[in-house]
Amino acid sequence: MKQSKIVLVTGGAGYIGSVTSKLLLENKNQVVIIDNLSSGHLEAIPYGADFFQGDIQDKKLLLKILNKYNFDCVIHFAALIRIEESTQNPKKYFDNNLCAGLTLLQTIIENSQCRKFIYSSSAAVYGKPSRIPITEDSPLQPINPYGQSKKIFELILQEYARAKLIDTIILRYFNVAGAYNTLQGCWGENHRPESHLIPLILKSVKNKKIFTIYGKNYPTPDGTCIRDYIHVYDLAQAHVLSLYKNFSGCLIYNVGIGRGYSNKEVFKTAEEVIGIKIPYKIGSPRPGDCPILIASPQKIKRELGFKPIKSDLHTIIQDAWTFYRQKN
Repeated sequence: MKQSKIVLVTGGAGYIGSVTSKLLLENKNQVVIIDNLSSGHLEAIPYGADFFQGDIQDKKLLLKILNKYNFDCVIHFAALIRIEESTQNPKKYFDNNLCAGLTLLQTIIENSQCRKFIYSSSAAVYGKPSRIPITEDSPLQPINPYGQSKKIFELILQEYARAKLIDTIILRYFNVAGAYNTLQGCWGENHRPESHLIPLILKSVKNKKIFTIYGKNYPTPDGTCIRDYIHVYDLAQAHVLSLYKNFSGCLIYNVGIGRGYSNKEVFKTAEEVIGIKIPYKIGSPRPGDCPILIASPQKIKRELGFKPIKSDLHTIIQDAWTFYRQKN
């Protein structure tokens, strides 16, 4: 039996944060959530978690929380994630993803005994990768402000770890999808606005609208982009494994499955799951879209014992569809 931990989860009312909080609670940990609800949802907070509504830039609120709990670990999800928006308003992304994150990090170090920090990063730090599958030592060359904000905060964490101020695990997500559906509730994607492929397909089915696939001439077998999809449940399990990892310094892991699916394969599988033909059209390629993004997950499997169990495409879409029907 693993010893129970007290965990602060920033952004715990969001998609990945809420599922991770649920699994932490299932593993008998105490969970405290801080979320400003700008993109999270009150109903997504799992039963049993303590909740504080507010922003991680609010140092007074952070001090109140740190004075009340003796945290073993902080898991930092709270971030803006829309790539297109980041190119239109980079200041917003650097303010939230960098300045707020640094306020959180420094406040923890200066006002608590907590020295373990798990960071929600992104494959966006790789930009257009020089090789596939992508390993953790691949060059970091982000091509948008969102990716830049993740890269810079990673570098800050590495310097803090090198100075022995914090021990940190950086998890670089690939394409997260699916939902966690239980007898106690359902947790899935509910972004405002939505920008991810699978929930947008499901939304097009409900609204009976033709969906647009962007680009058909990429250097892939069917001409559409290929992505590595990981089920949100499996990603949340990676955070639980990280919580129990004994280490010092900084560890970095890709979190994917090492297999890619094209946009057309995703559509075909969605048709099989839902049982209807989904109309779509081909649009112009989106600027900056990489043809192929596939993770090498060998390091996290080897060092953390990570074993994804739900990340086949059929299960991902079936769980997302179950959630979507219940919530819409």
